[in-house]
Amino acid sequence: MDAHADQQPPKTSGSYAESHLARAFVTALTDADPATRARAEERVRGWRRVLAGLTDGTLRIGSRTPVEGLPAWVTPEVLRGGFATGAPSAGGPLLPYEAEAARRAGLPEDRAALFAHSLTEEGLTELWALLDTARYEIAVPEEAALLTAAWLVRAGEADAALELVDELRPFAGRLRFTPRPSQAPAPDTGNVHRRTVAEAGAALARRRPNGAVEAQREALAVWRPFADDLLRHWLETAGPDHRVFGREPDAGWHARGAALLDRYRDLAREHTRCGGHRDPKGNVGILRGALEETTAGRPLDARRTGLLRHAVASMVRKRGLPGSERHTVLRDTQAAQAALPSHQALAHLVAERLSGLPQDAGAADVAPLVAPVTETERRATGLPAGTAVPPAIRRVVEGARSAPLATLVALGVVPSAEAMAELVPQLVAAETAAGYEDGPLRALMAANYRAFRRRRSLLLLDLARQVRPGELPWVRAVSARRVGDARSEASAHAALRQLGEVAVDGFPGTLLPNPLVRELGVLAGRAGLDAPLVEELAADIFMGTFSPKFQSAAAVAAELLGGGSLYERYYGIDYGEVLALAGNASRSTGARTAPGFAALCHARAGRPASRGVAANGTVIEQAQILTTHNLATLVHRVGVAPASGWAEPARRCFATVCRLTGRVHHEARPLATIKDAAYAWRQMLFHLSMCDDEAAAGVLKWLPQEAARHPCHVAARLAPALAGLRLVAEGGSFGADGVADGGRARRLTGWATAGHWLSTDPTAVARR
Repeated sequence: MDAHADQQPPKTSGSYAESHLARAFVTALTDADPATRARAEERVRGWRRVLAGLTDGTLRIGSRTPVEGLPAWVTPEVLRGGFATGAPSAGGPLLPYEAEAARRAGLPEDRAALFAHSLTEEGLTELWALLDTARYEIAVPEEAALLTAAWLVRAGEADAALELVDELRPFAGRLRFTPRPSQAPAPDTGNVHRRTVAEAGAALARRRPNGAVEAQREALAVWRPFADDLLRHWLETAGPDHRVFGREPDAGWHARGAALLDRYRDLAREHTRCGGHRDPKGNVGILRGALEETTAGRPLDARRTGLLRHAVASMVRKRGLPGSERHTVLRDTQAAQAALPSHQALAHLVAERLSGLPQDAGAADVAPLVAPVTETERRATGLPAGTAVPPAIRRVVEGARSAPLATLVALGVVPSAEAMAELVPQLVAAETAAGYEDGPLRALMAANYRAFRRRRSLLLLDLARQVRPGELPWVRAVSARRVGDARSEASAHAALRQLGEVAVDGFPGTLLPNPLVRELGVLAGRAGLDAPLVEELAADIFMGTFSPKFQSAAAVAAELLGGGSLYERYYGIDYGEVLALAGNASRSTGARTAPGFAALCHARAGRPASRGVAANGTVIEQAQILTTHNLATLVHRVGVAPASGWAEPARRCFATVCRLTGRVHHEARPLATIKDAAYAWRQMLFHLSMCDDEAAAGVLKWLPQEAARHPCHVAARLAPALAGLRLVAEGGSFGADGVADGGRARRLTGWATAGHWLSTDPTAVARR
């Protein structure tokens, strides 16, 4: 699953779909890249299906079963915003591997026929071979279904297999239920990679020449030498002072000039990237135009002679005489630059290196892939031996590096928490499948989990939850084969703590993205921990209430931060009240909402009168403040503690606050950036509250010094926030409106129903 359902649409679904259809249509018509146009055309078809389904009632946007006739477990095709198109991801025309399987078995190219064949003795034998070798890929979860049925048959659980087949049969002609063969089994090393070797190689093979670079190369290699030859030719007529027509040229001068002009015309036809040589007002244009006149036998008038002499003099003055030491050094340097191989050629060379590796996995050692050009490669490609691979190409290869997640984060290969969330399912899949004692079944369930986590989230309303892996019929069919024991729980707990520490220490100034929260929640369940982890809610479809786990998460924060912590005092929280609410709620069972917690959040937000996006955002932000958006749960229930200590992430959070505040200065609509800055500020407050007194005092002293390192408008904008933090740290407090000291000290939060004070530049006000 991904975060697309958290980028929620406006309330009018049709208008949202129409706007995205229009954008995709424009891209499909106008983008210069054929691949981008093709992707846009596919989006156009998808949004048309959405609009058609909304019109005829076959789509129910906001439901767990948005497509009429398809159960919740079927993977839907989902577009941005969580909109189902009505098509199943496992549907559509037969894929090449399916058509090949049908031909090999002598069957019509029909999914129903393939489904029936898979349940024959021959078909089951083929599936058992795949199970034993693990040479298959699961791209969508449905492709694991018949492999699971085959495993059940071999395990002697014929009744369970028949029950599974009966549930799948109504969709046999429409959905893919067989896996894709692969050359090698998926690696099980605990390493992860952002892209496969094949994906990195394809990206490099698609690299095209950089127009600006190639134009510069042409200028240096072609037009600069021609300009020098043109200048030399005119200097043959110059006297000692380099003034042209200072002496008579020799008899062959006009013939050599005509040959020079013929050469120019040939060069202009062949080399078209540069246009400066065509400018009649440029030095080269003046020299060439004058030569054309004299070669044709027409004398130059006084104006043209003056322009010619000025152009020759300026060229000599700027670079020296052709052949002089200064001129020669310059041209040799430029020639060396022009001779450097293009990034395209080097990208294709590295793509060729990648082609020799297994394509469906990452690369454990990328050093040989980005090494300088070898002598053997020079003979094969003509590229100079020893040429270094440029950073832009190295970054593509680094994306295919296979290593522990913490290593990739430290190297910058994983640059954000969102990128980390894309990789975590590879690790969680192994943990969730570890409970299956049978090896082939364990590998199958891990592959199924990885495929399931690529399933895009739906737009859901009324606190409905996304489909979970355990709801898939083939996972239910083997659920009894998964066992849990103390060792598997300890392993899941260790994995959860490690991932939590990588996220908290690696990306301290950002919220944990929803896909990552979901994966951490899966591990918490496997570890048997009472660790309520909460997602970020979308303000534009927020219904004004919260599920009970938000209240539970706030209670965990109260246990950790209650009793007068800096965090509690800064945000004016009564964590005793939060614990009382949680105690009252624990006496009710089966509740789908937490009305007491919702009322508290509304009250803390000032009970906004409207239900607009900004008003909803203020309420959601209060829930994030009360729960610390998972930080307290990770620390208090999971045991997360950053290796660098708590002061260092606090400092990095503030660096993020300063960077984002600097962006506010240049943005016409800065509210989204202000919201992110307030999130980073809140993370900083949490980290500071976890520091001991001495470490916290050191950070507090450092904050204004760090702000002063940035442009003056950054320090000026943040001055009220820093004053407010200092006030609370020294025992003071804000008023009910989050303001103190006559407005000179303010509590920094992100959402506002009117203008936000951080968007005003105090330095500009002072200048006025």
